[in-house]
Amino acid sequence: MSNLISENESLPRNCTFEEADWKILAQHWYPVALSREVTGAPIAAKLLDEPLVIYRLGEEIIIANDLCPHRGVPLSMGKFNGEGITCAYHGLQFGKAGKCTHIPANPDRNIPEKLHLKTYPVIEMYGLVWTCLNPGINDSSTICPMPFWDDPDFQQITCPWIDIYGFAGRQIEGFLDVAHFGFVHTATFGDSNNTVVPPYNAVHHSTGFEVDYWSTVGNYPIGVSGIGKPGFNWLRRFNMHLPFTATLIVHFPDDKKLVIMNAASPVSAKVTRLFAPIGRNFDKELPIQDVYDFNKKVFEEDKAIVEVQKPECLPLDPRMEAHITADRSSIAYRKGLRDMGLSRFFIS
Repeated sequence: MSNLISENESLPRNCTFEEADWKILAQHWYPVALSREVTGAPIAAKLLDEPLVIYRLGEEIIIANDLCPHRGVPLSMGKFNGEGITCAYHGLQFGKAGKCTHIPANPDRNIPEKLHLKTYPVIEMYGLVWTCLNPGINDSSTICPMPFWDDPDFQQITCPWIDIYGFAGRQIEGFLDVAHFGFVHTATFGDSNNTVVPPYNAVHHSTGFEVDYWSTVGNYPIGVSGIGKPGFNWLRRFNMHLPFTATLIVHFPDDKKLVIMNAASPVSAKVTRLFAPIGRNFDKELPIQDVYDFNKKVFEEDKAIVEVQKPECLPLDPRMEAHITADRSSIAYRKGLRDMGLSRFFIS
């Protein structure tokens, strides 16, 4: 049973969010690691300014505050000894459910309750490890669904994460944006001669909204020849799952489909760790590294833009930035965040 955070608990040290915003965002689930990178050895992560340690013991993954209760040293500095992780300072050992199981200096004494770690719930899904800092309202069933992930005809690929030094709301807004393809993604798939955005609408649902966007902008890597169909009208179906996760289904010719999840995990209000599981029912024989490399280029093109946007936070007051007709997804997204009760996200 996890020792869960309470509503009245103080915010993380040096919190970059407004208190009311942090409490709302802490109720949602976010990925904090790739499943394949979590072994016995402790790894450090951070979510909503809260430092976390993640380790695996047998079939169980443990996520806890990255702080030894004894003298406050990060447990991510420690080691795995086969039975749990040990603190680098005094060797205290922590095992299943974050329980302290051994104190080298006093091995025959009872272990006080205060020495057990504060842990958080864990779910492995889409090749990612997800957690929630305050799951009193939303259980793991509220995690954004990934279309076709369990379809045997689809290949499952979980790309390496990438850190973006900007706010998660700015990053996810860019993922939803369809007007930047011909300007930002000119080295990957964008077409600088095809920048007109045909009309589209956002259709709201209980967890966000959906957009069907049709255009003649393709999704093949630039420089690849002999594929595609001239004049093909591409469907991109976006599904926004508030606050910071979205999926995109790109419909290729011949009923081929590419599914991308954009899970923008808020390390802080100024840093985002982007996770991107991918599914596809074509080109399954090609090297996975090619997928990693291509998507890294796309992510880095977006990263360069997000990291220079001002203000760094996402302005939720519609009067703070100008808008164009092509911004319907962005406008729907900002409204959705306002409807959640969020404000401006971080303290300047």
